[in-house]
Amino acid sequence: MKVTKVEVFPLYVPLSKPIDAPVSIPYADKVQHIVFGGYRATIVRVTSDEGVVGYGECMTRFAPAALKKIIEELTPLVIGTDPLQPEHTWEIMYAAMMNRGHNRGFFIEALSGIDIALWDMRAKIYGQPLYMFLGGRQRDLIPSYASSLRMREKSVVLDTAREFLKMGFKSMKIKLGKNPSGYVKDLKLVEDIRKTVGDDVVLTVDANCGYHEDYKLALRVGRGLEEYGIYWFEEPISPDNIYGYKYLADHLDMAIAWGESSFTRYDFANMFAERCVDIVQPNPCRVGGLTEVAKIASMTQAFHLPYAPHTGSCSALCLAVSLHIATALPNLLTFEVMSSDWSKEDHNPLRHDLLKERYDVFDNGFLHAPRADRPGIGIDINEEVLERYSVC
Repeated sequence: MKVTKVEVFPLYVPLSKPIDAPVSIPYADKVQHIVFGGYRATIVRVTSDEGVVGYGECMTRFAPAALKKIIEELTPLVIGTDPLQPEHTWEIMYAAMMNRGHNRGFFIEALSGIDIALWDMRAKIYGQPLYMFLGGRQRDLIPSYASSLRMREKSVVLDTAREFLKMGFKSMKIKLGKNPSGYVKDLKLVEDIRKTVGDDVVLTVDANCGYHEDYKLALRVGRGLEEYGIYWFEEPISPDNIYGYKYLADHLDMAIAWGESSFTRYDFANMFAERCVDIVQPNPCRVGGLTEVAKIASMTQAFHLPYAPHTGSCSALCLAVSLHIATALPNLLTFEVMSSDWSKEDHNPLRHDLLKERYDVFDNGFLHAPRADRPGIGIDINEEVLERYSVC
């Protein structure tokens, strides 16, 4: 069997009106209308000469059509390959640009979508669910947390926390860091959230790199968070600042979590070697696909680190893939459930309408593992969504 076709669908859903950045980003007043101007995803479809189809996704927060162009350039390397050997195909694609400096960013995100589609195809050829190729079915129920309590008015944030409790969540993530100099106000909000949800709820904090290069400021914030029993401090500073992360990991008792902005096994090998991470959060649609997830997962076990898959602002396809990862990994910690869209006025069709059937079933703090009787990722794509929101 050979791969005979690679198709790409760059998707963009504009928001009906501008919104303020719901997370901390530098120069928000200048860039938020681009970064948070709409919902984006790039979907990849590969087909074999026997008609087997596999789907993948490229994680993207900007210019999904750029990923299409990269994939079109890579397609000649993929056509004719054996879909049962996606790792080999990955190495060929990576070799095309590795020694030219394109070993992160858009190039690796493009590889990710192709690679996941090939893994989906391989699992379908064998008639097995995808998780069987990642370590088997380790669990039927996946511990999960609500993401996220975003930077809005205090009354809105506390009401959202109460809604999460009613939904059955026993763990929630808080966003902060939008105004680094105003961290005292952020800490007061964390205190109010803790009082609202009680001491039995696990709370984590995500700064989305809000403290940039100022790891000393991040340290002060982290020490304040420890007073409220915060379990982990996620992405407090820039992902480029590996020694800043090491400093924080060495000086805080709480766990340091990051990895959603990192690429390939090589980034993670550096993290592990420097002992600057306590909880690992790769995104399969950014890190290099499932070929890289498998290698990173093995390293996390060797370094005795828990794995908490990042989902974030992706489509439902990435979430479905991530559920297979969560089902298979022995050292899974918890799974991120994005419970709200950026905009309260504009629902995200890439999250809610892309798949014909629900891929996630949530019950009292847990997601159900993917069905054992559905080969591959186990999803049916809504072709109307691909056609309606494709930008080229």
